[in-house]
Amino acid sequence: MAETKVDPANDAIGTGRRKTSVARVRVRPGSGRILINRRPLEEFFCNDKDRNDVLAPLVATEKQSSVDVVINVGGGGITGQAGACKLGIARALKKYDETTEQALREGHLLTRDGRMKERKKYGLRGARRGTQFSKR
Repeated sequence: MAETKVDPANDAIGTGRRKTSVARVRVRPGSGRILINRRPLEEFFCNDKDRNDVLAPLVATEKQSSVDVVINVGGGGITGQAGACKLGIARALKKYDETTEQALREGHLLTRDGRMKERKKYGLRGARRGTQFSKR
């Protein structure tokens, strides 16, 4: 289920996935710094929607100023990476502090979004689109 554990440096570890993106998240006591692929949150995610998505678990648990978050994310696009970061942070926070689980569950932050791209079928131009009909 949730791939979370605590490593020897007392970092809570969580893995988040969304579409084809995978985020490996570490949560440790700190002052509220968030690094994504060694870059600050504001530099990595330019869109406010994606930034708010990543911050949602921290805001729901009111931990944004008491923990540092280090994320390594890859694959997919920007929105998928933001969703993967959100799930990874939520899972790591649950491991970091068991009392946050209720708030995370109420915000539906521990649920993996299972929507994936539908595969292309043979005989069609895409997943569902057929070929153009020609009368002559």
